[in-house]
Amino acid sequence: MENTTRDYSHINGWGIDADPKNDPTYPMKKRTNEEHRGYSWKRPTQQAETVEILHSIERPNVTAVFGTTVPPSGLSGMIRRFAFKYSENVYPHWLPLLLADRINVVEGFIEDFKNGKVPNIFAEKGMKADLAHDRAGLIKKGVIAGLLIGGVIAFMAGKNSNNSRKLDY
Repeated sequence: MENTTRDYSHINGWGIDADPKNDPTYPMKKRTNEEHRGYSWKRPTQQAETVEILHSIERPNVTAVFGTTVPPSGLSGMIRRFAFKYSENVYPHWLPLLLADRINVVEGFIEDFKNGKVPNIFAEKGMKADLAHDRAGLIKKGVIAGLLIGGVIAFMAGKNSNNSRKLDY
């Protein structure tokens, strides 16, 4: 690979940090208590809580501004409530949240069907881009999904046939 220098001087501010002596952290400045007075700020007005808001147990209250578009509901909401009983630095917080996200996708599909809308899973999962840029990966995902679904169906069919073969003596 050829290393060529280019002139970026036409970009306003380009290279401003090239000189280490012009870097505001070089050398590290010793701050005084007098300077810290300027760091105070007024908390923004608290947003009204119109839906259930889940927040970390490390925080005494909710943040001033938060999202309200998708309040916790259904099975995924129950899992999220469970997860927020734990600190953010442990697996029982993050793993249930990952599971709740996956369950929420399925709940969204069910909600679509209940409202009479057939979801376009191919488009919503970005499979058009996969088909164009990662065809082998898409085929691999399809084969794995087919094997998993086939295995579940075979397992369920075998379980049902065992129940019908029971003999009464």
